[in-house]
Amino acid sequence: LICNAHLDPVWLWEWPEGAAEAISTFRVAVELCENSHTLVFNHNEAVLYEHVRLYDPSLFDRIRKQVQAGRWRIMGGWYLQPDCNMPSGESFVRLILAGREYFGRHFGARPTAAINFDPFGHSRGLVQIMAKSGFRSYLFGRPQQRHCQLPDGPFVWVGFDGSSVLARRFTGWYSTPLGKGRKTIEARISQSNNDPEAILWGVGNHGGGPSRQDARDIDAMIAQRDDVEIIHSTPEAYFADVERSQRPLPRHEGDLNPWAPGCYTSMMRVKRKHRQLENELYLTEKLASCAAANGLITYPRADLESAGKDLMFAQFHDILPGSCNAAAEDASLRLMDHGLEILDRLKARAFFAMTRTQRQAREGHIPIIVANPHPYTVEDTVECEFCLPDQCSDGTFTDVTVLGNGKPIASQIEQQHSNLALDWRKRIVFKTRLKPGSVSRFDCTLKVLNRKPAITRRPRNGFYIFKNDILDVRVNAATGLVDRYAVAGVNYLTQGAFCPLVLRDNEDPWEVSATAFGPVAGRFRLMDKTKGSRFSGLKNTIESVRVIEYGDVRT
Repeated sequence: LICNAHLDPVWLWEWPEGAAEAISTFRVAVELCENSHTLVFNHNEAVLYEHVRLYDPSLFDRIRKQVQAGRWRIMGGWYLQPDCNMPSGESFVRLILAGREYFGRHFGARPTAAINFDPFGHSRGLVQIMAKSGFRSYLFGRPQQRHCQLPDGPFVWVGFDGSSVLARRFTGWYSTPLGKGRKTIEARISQSNNDPEAILWGVGNHGGGPSRQDARDIDAMIAQRDDVEIIHSTPEAYFADVERSQRPLPRHEGDLNPWAPGCYTSMMRVKRKHRQLENELYLTEKLASCAAANGLITYPRADLESAGKDLMFAQFHDILPGSCNAAAEDASLRLMDHGLEILDRLKARAFFAMTRTQRQAREGHIPIIVANPHPYTVEDTVECEFCLPDQCSDGTFTDVTVLGNGKPIASQIEQQHSNLALDWRKRIVFKTRLKPGSVSRFDCTLKVLNRKPAITRRPRNGFYIFKNDILDVRVNAATGLVDRYAVAGVNYLTQGAFCPLVLRDNEDPWEVSATAFGPVAGRFRLMDKTKGSRFSGLKNTIESVRVIEYGDVRT
């Protein structure tokens, strides 16, 4: 029996309520552990322990004593139960490291059985990360058999690199109804064909854990039944028994997916901001490391850790998939904005420190300074905006040439973010090689033209064609759809690709009954140029399919 209390820090509530429920649940659990010689309570998620440590230090000390006594076990050992599909591999490593560091420092604990009871499927890439992080086994709940055919019992889950962990989709569910723990456990025992078997119990979802009545009923059941050995235990003990049985186990070489595909199409703002925060964190860390290694700043460890915790919390399995309520969604966006604001200021501090010694620009030149925080040369397309010395509204157009090491390099002007009818803001795009771990300097020269050059690219035989040494792309001028996308001679798309579809949907935003969306109810069609121009609010008429940017760098 694995007694636990599933506690969502955020779901149909915001984090303060989740913190309050953690404190309440832990108080009952620690009292039961203090007064029982048999009960073992298991709990994971460092973020919830941190709530208890901050808001009820005396309770935290009581928990620590029960951990030392073996009555309370640190389970799983990650920072929280994240979505197990969308975070990057680096993020999964950090979720594990943050939990390892926290539970090691406060409890001297290092679990070897990872758990993710509630996430909506699991990427196969997790196997390699868990195995190399010291985890030998994995206990999980979803997906159900009708969504993903898995062995009925323990199995070996194999990663992309051949590494493996023992895995088990637990019987039933991670929780039991209040006051019905014994009845639920006995039903699960009767359904089990495996020896040994792991059965989870405890009131869950909004917390609760072991109730006093359930603890008494289950102890009575253990004393009365002699047909099966029933013990209060841990995930580690269960998997150790599986290994001792030495029976051959089936192997699964694939993802543990899918489940609830609707969650992966919901709350786009959360998903987009998560990816932005994830990338900004790793970029800023590298930039700050470059500046600190050169003695220009003190490495901002505390601020980066704060932004990192914002990111990890946003990866929780009821935030990132979009399964929380609207209030929790707003709070999550605010949380990620907090992390992004920290990183924005740190990035500016490191960047300006690295550019202090730059020479003054020559008369008529505008400098562009680009930092490459990576320890290797980067070949990339750089985008940036700047203002001309003065605003110009007389119809002339200022052309820009970008110089690298004093020589012109491939560049072009694109539409700036502003839509003011002035020749003032400039958006420049150029291709370059950036030196590792340092800043590179480019200078722009200006030339005034009588008018802005027109884009003259026109369709050929009904197609806009883009072709170079690698790509061969054809956009149908009549439909606006991509009819060919070939890389190195291999076409990867069928004709009419990227057509927006209308799908028949249902009332379930999670879509737990299916593994894909459909059927198709309709397809969008391109407006003709007259209707399209009017729809776009234009006085003049423009082609519905057209080239909007074209130059030496890109189309």
